[in-house]
Amino acid sequence: MSTVTETISAAMVKELRDKTGAPMMDCRSALAEAKGNLEEAIVVLRKKGMASAAKKASRTASEGAVGTYIHAGGKIGVLLEVNCESDFVARTADFQDMLKDIAMHIAATDPRYIRKEDVTAEDMAREKEIYRAQAAATGKPAPVVEKIVEGKMSKFYEEVCLLEQPFIKEQTVTISQLIAQKIGKLGENIVVRRFARFKVGDTNWTVAQTKTSVEESAS
Repeated sequence: MSTVTETISAAMVKELRDKTGAPMMDCRSALAEAKGNLEEAIVVLRKKGMASAAKKASRTASEGAVGTYIHAGGKIGVLLEVNCESDFVARTADFQDMLKDIAMHIAATDPRYIRKEDVTAEDMAREKEIYRAQAAATGKPAPVVEKIVEGKMSKFYEEVCLLEQPFIKEQTVTISQLIAQKIGKLGENIVVRRFARFKVGDTNWTVAQTKTSVEESAS
């Protein structure tokens, strides 16, 4: 009787690689772990990518590149800085494609922050107050109200924080997971540092920047 590994064809491995961008050996291993199920193999790779990203998160990312995206006949523009650990990786096609994809995503979704940790205390307090008042008006007990507030805050973060948003080109993947996949493939820490989004005629243009570790420890 043939093993699962023996039944995994080169075409299956290539299809998984095309879908995820993961190395061939990782794709074969994921397919073996998922017993040949492509969708389950994608989940396996995403989990490994997030684990790899977590391990590399403490490493300094001082290189990188600035990307741009212009949309709607020049009516919307995005300027984006993404950092990595080496200039070599910053110049790879994988990194440059990711840079363009994230800039395009920002043009489409207009996030206000990069991470949940970057949301101001004022914005967080205001949203919680609104959600708590709405939930309390239903007459539900306090513990239930707090659960509702927690759920609504998760949705709020998804709406306003870049890393929490579903990627516009693949809704099952968040921007954070997209970056984790690239970290797993390129082997370096990758960080969205800052971006600016402009729209013709709109004076409320968006500028967002990731807090540094110094700023976070002081806040």
